[in-house]
Amino acid sequence: MGSKKKKLVSGITLAIACAFIWYGAARGEIAVVLNKAVNICLECIGLG
Repeated sequence: MGSKKKKLVSGITLAIACAFIWYGAARGEIAVVLNKAVNICLECIGLG
């Protein structure tokens, strides 16, 4: 792969990733992910 092609693919991948992050945040998925993370952490240290 050429250098320009790698940069183009990286840029497109970054743009798609940002779009998915924005879409998830707009749907309120941040609270769901945080809740799951807290539950997993509490189970791992034995408090849950």
